[in-house]
Amino acid sequence: MNRLIDIFSFSEDFPLIFTQANFWIFFAVVYFIYAIVYSKKSLRSAYLFAISLLFYYKTSGFFIGILIFSTINDFFLGKAIYKSKSVLLQKTLVTISVIINLGTLCYFKYAYFFTESYNYLFQTNYEVFNYLAHWANTWSSADYFTVDKIILPVGISFYTFQTISYSVDIYRKQIKPLNSIIDFGFFVSFFPQLVAGPIVRASDFVPQIRKDINITKQEFGGATYMILKGLIKKMLFADYIAANFMDRVFDVPEMFSGFTNVMAMFGYSLQIYGDFSGYTDIAIGLAMLMGYKLPVNFNSPYKAIHCGDFWKRWHISLSSWLKDYLYIPIGGNRNGSIFSYTFILIFGFLGAFAYADFGIAIITTAAIGLLLIITLFSSRLAWHFNRNVNIMITMLVGGLWHGASWKFVIWGGLNGVGIVTYKYWRKISPYENSKAWYALLWRIALTFVFITFTRIYFRGNSMDHIDRFYQQVATNMDWQNALSVLWEYRVVFIVMLIGYITHWLPYKTKDWIEDLFIKSNMAIKAAVVMVVAVICYQTYAADFQPFIYFQF
Repeated sequence: MNRLIDIFSFSEDFPLIFTQANFWIFFAVVYFIYAIVYSKKSLRSAYLFAISLLFYYKTSGFFIGILIFSTINDFFLGKAIYKSKSVLLQKTLVTISVIINLGTLCYFKYAYFFTESYNYLFQTNYEVFNYLAHWANTWSSADYFTVDKIILPVGISFYTFQTISYSVDIYRKQIKPLNSIIDFGFFVSFFPQLVAGPIVRASDFVPQIRKDINITKQEFGGATYMILKGLIKKMLFADYIAANFMDRVFDVPEMFSGFTNVMAMFGYSLQIYGDFSGYTDIAIGLAMLMGYKLPVNFNSPYKAIHCGDFWKRWHISLSSWLKDYLYIPIGGNRNGSIFSYTFILIFGFLGAFAYADFGIAIITTAAIGLLLIITLFSSRLAWHFNRNVNIMITMLVGGLWHGASWKFVIWGGLNGVGIVTYKYWRKISPYENSKAWYALLWRIALTFVFITFTRIYFRGNSMDHIDRFYQQVATNMDWQNALSVLWEYRVVFIVMLIGYITHWLPYKTKDWIEDLFIKSNMAIKAAVVMVVAVICYQTYAADFQPFIYFQF
């Protein structure tokens, strides 16, 4: 009984994480009650909304207030947008929704980034002060919140994008507003995907809220399979290799050879895939057990044959969201816009100033400005520029979404360069249309290596840390001891090899394995569950390994 009380009460040190036994005890209790109430639609929504709020409270404490604020704000704005007969008023209301949501996100996620950038740009010494926490403490007459720093609420990037999609989809007349704030709250806070995605579109999820729930034997088997697959990805292919190899290397890259650093980068590509894909697999499986369908978020991304293909396979819910709510509205691949040109000028100046000096920033901005002027007189150049500028903007924003740091902007920009470069390379590539196996293998390998090495900006703690990594790779590969490294970490590399082999298995083989599990009898399913549980918890790291995307 005491453990149940601990599980259902807030503890900053012990949030509910999919890889911990406490979560599965929590879910077993939740699912038992759900089995009783699921047929009553209003009660079902109210119950899952309440459980989702409890889950978020367990994860983030009083930051649940931000989630509730976002829910109430967009529920009533959505209704107002739908009821308004004036196009101008509709645009005003949807703009207010976007500003409030992005303003909240920027306050919590980018306050330090903007302050540090401003200080660097104007040589000032401003420090971040949490005015919202100060106001809350004053209002409550108690010091519940820390005012000398701003803490990022878990999952705010995900549910903020969801509520924006709701308002915009109503404005676009793709959906009608929900009549019940309980139903809307359930959509915003549905606990399996609340803190790390996938990002759920209102147009996809809202129609499911009031549907009849009937979970078939096949769906139950498929959900169980997804959960088991997610646990293996997270606990075996992500946490094990991180705790036993990669974290050691990335902490002090200069203490290891360039070869070891390179192998750590390949390990990190598997870790971040296993971590994030594993989370979404579990989230999708949990939702299926309750009769709801979440969007597929990964489609074997390391089978991608070019950078653009990779981003159609990786974090699909974010990529498609950015495409529909940013890339297309600012002009897509057809036109530039005032936003496009202003954005690229500002980012060009700030980026050059951050990593060079004021003079270089002025020259960079002048060069971009001159290019923009030339496009006014050259339709051919304008066509090329407009086709690519919005791709770069989308990838830069995507990088910034992942982290409030210039290194994430660089990471996003490199991926944008990869996409744009391929668009021109494919016109002269000698193997673009080749169906030979070696041509396909080369394209996959080239894309995988490029994606892997851009991730040092994702994984590195600072630019100095990244520079130390590249210095080791450039000056100290130490090939003569490569076999010793492989032998020393042989178990880790075997696990990595198994992880990549399973990733690169043909789709037919994967579908066959899944179908075999679904069609097996309950005794076999139970045996597989026990085996997976033993394997996962035998490799469970003593140190707490949160999901990487919790920080976003």
